[in-house]
Amino acid sequence: MVNFEGTAVEVKHNNVNSVNESAVASSDEHPNRTSEDDTRQEDGSRKKRQRDRKQPSGRFLKRRHYSISKAARDPRDEASPTEPELGVRSPSPVIDFDGLSRPSRGTRDRLDETPEQAAERLSKLSGAVRTILECLGEDPNRQGLLGTPERYAKAMLFFTKGYEENIRDIVQDAIFHENHNEFVIVKDIEVFSLCEHHLVPFTGKMHIGYIPDKDVIGISKLPRIANMFSRRLQIQERLTKEVAHAIMEVLKPQGIGVVVESSHLCMVMRGVEKTTATTVTSCVLGCIEKRQKTRNEFFNLIGLNRR
Repeated sequence: MVNFEGTAVEVKHNNVNSVNESAVASSDEHPNRTSEDDTRQEDGSRKKRQRDRKQPSGRFLKRRHYSISKAARDPRDEASPTEPELGVRSPSPVIDFDGLSRPSRGTRDRLDETPEQAAERLSKLSGAVRTILECLGEDPNRQGLLGTPERYAKAMLFFTKGYEENIRDIVQDAIFHENHNEFVIVKDIEVFSLCEHHLVPFTGKMHIGYIPDKDVIGISKLPRIANMFSRRLQIQERLTKEVAHAIMEVLKPQGIGVVVESSHLCMVMRGVEKTTATTVTSCVLGCIEKRQKTRNEFFNLIGLNRR
């Protein structure tokens, strides 16, 4: 006979041994249970790591880039943070208050030239046209071409008169506080411009729409702004963007949308010679870019989604 304490100790050891034996027996009965649990745990960990790699913690993926809350697509196209002083060039090359959208050598001289300098410029350009006629194999002295060099020189200066215009002079004080916050759209504005790649025309229609932030602009100013930028050597993509950014900067609406539809003679008279092709470009900023419903409303109002 063992004493009471010994008996108690013996019983305790017997209980432990019974638990161990039970675990061993259970393991013998289900030999794959542990490996299955390990496999499920590894699969769960692997899937979690894959999710973490796709979207790290604290990172939110966005499909669109919003021009108001983020920087512009091109750093050169960022609007100036403050209103430029009178007589000071705007930091934004998209809208230059000297009248130049893309500053280049010689255009400022044309803007400030005297009548004598203007006559000298016309004579120089006429001589260049005469040289072109000679290089084409024509006789500039024959009756039909006698006045052509000067006529063409004057026409080219007219086609590019947008270089001499200033957006401040166009808008002036035609911005009015009307507490209006719904779409204002001017459709089917005729535009005529010269493709800077071949110096041949492209013509079409421009649609301009904006949602005011209480202030509205005189509606005739929108076609005038379109004319100012189109009467320059252009490409359609840049023309669309320049008009949108200019209105955004001078009016500061909630959003602006510009759509241009045009036919390019550089692909009608030459090249692929496709007479029915139409090129459509758009630029949307602010809430029109940010909200798909607002953007679709704009496209519906100008009839773009119904074609």
